[in-house]
Amino acid sequence: MPKLTESDKIDGVWIVEPSIHGDQRGLFIETYRREWFPNGREMVQGNRANRQAGSLVGLHYHLHQADYWYVPFGHARVVLHDLREGGPTDGSTLELDLMGENHVGVFIPPGVAHGFAAITDTVITYLVDGYYNPADELGVLWSDPEVGADWGLSDPILSTRDQTNPTRADLPPGRRPYYPMRG
Repeated sequence: MPKLTESDKIDGVWIVEPSIHGDQRGLFIETYRREWFPNGREMVQGNRANRQAGSLVGLHYHLHQADYWYVPFGHARVVLHDLREGGPTDGSTLELDLMGENHVGVFIPPGVAHGFAAITDTVITYLVDGYYNPADELGVLWSDPEVGADWGLSDPILSTRDQTNPTRADLPPGRRPYYPMRG
């Protein structure tokens, strides 16, 4: 049975330590089950990203989409930041290390900004409960002092999008999530 722990820093974020089964042939790990998240919706799309060491992705957020992240290979420093106005953990930041060696997964509800730094060459898989929608692809500047994230990198490789996202204080009207976010 996996160990499921709700974050004490950000409401609605769940950390999963799955059960690991192995023998001389290798490992079997059940990385995700819908029933682990009774308030979540069905995941409808699976994605994979390969990132080279030193890359940073984020911070991204959605008004209508939840994510489930798992790192089967490498080491990613995951940063989550609660943007949901009126929520009990609004403004809180959480850092987690997901890696092939610890097999930890994380459920990220809508309205929580998320990103990761590839500490090593990394493969990250993520399930989402909504199909790609460019209108729901939003972002906050990764280096925003109000977020106060420790990414574990000193000189990250960034996309143009991630270099030019607004700060939390400069989010456009109507683009700030409200609590509770239920999709």
